[in-house]
Amino acid sequence: MKYSMSGRSRRYGSALEPYLYLLPSLVIFTLFVGIPTLGAVVLSLLSWDGYTAPKFVGLANYVQAFSDPIFWLSLWHNVVLIPYYVLLPAVLGLAPAAVVHHLKLRGSSIFRVGFFLPYIMPGVLIGVVWRWMLNPAFGPVNSLLGLVGIQPLGWLGDFNLALPSVGLIGAWATYGFCYVVFLAGLQKIPQELYEAARIDGASGWQEFLAVTLPGLRGEIAVVIAVNLINALKVFDVIWATTRGGPGRSTSVVVLYMLENAFNINRVGYGSVLGVIIAVLTLGLTLVTLRLFGESSD
Repeated sequence: MKYSMSGRSRRYGSALEPYLYLLPSLVIFTLFVGIPTLGAVVLSLLSWDGYTAPKFVGLANYVQAFSDPIFWLSLWHNVVLIPYYVLLPAVLGLAPAAVVHHLKLRGSSIFRVGFFLPYIMPGVLIGVVWRWMLNPAFGPVNSLLGLVGIQPLGWLGDFNLALPSVGLIGAWATYGFCYVVFLAGLQKIPQELYEAARIDGASGWQEFLAVTLPGLRGEIAVVIAVNLINALKVFDVIWATTRGGPGRSTSVVVLYMLENAFNINRVGYGSVLGVIIAVLTLGLTLVTLRLFGESSD
């Protein structure tokens, strides 16, 4: 009987062991993600200025958000930024990664560090640097354009150029991440597949379409998911460059959320905007991973 009980205890202990390893991560996730998220959902159901007693209003804040033209304008700006944060960095990262891998260039680690450096820089620092570079009076970009006879451009101060300028800054900041991910993915594709394609008479472009892209499905899913999240939660670069201006031409949802929650003390309404963008981000990310996951199976 004692042997049976001890054997059963060992089995239970073995079954629980994986969960014990996960426990620290679960505790950290609960404290820093789960509880704040639940708090945001609760606040979204309240009318609260941060000082007086909160008042329960149910879904009134959500109704107001979906009828708020500034919210829709800010969300549209996030949508406009998606190609800059997702497609452009993916192309800029995949092209040099394919060249470095195909030509077996020496010093690839130097390229990796150089390309990845902007991605690990703080967004505020990136914004400050590019605000200086795009300064219409003394910025290096306009100085270089002046050498070829192009008049100085307003860039961040122009209603039509401000949002594309911010998007290009975001593309520059994220393409290094794409490069590192794609380069790692290329190294795991068997060389036999390329050799078989060459034997069949495939050109370099056909090799890329038939071997490289299918072999990078998982990496493409990661790049799209991560950069999609970056596009929807972007704030720091915009805050450091335009602060949503000129006018509201570069206002995004997170910026509008912080404006409501902290500048005009509409904490409940600001929480609603945070919940909406979080749900939208989670949904699009799951759809992306689901689609590419099915394609790679």
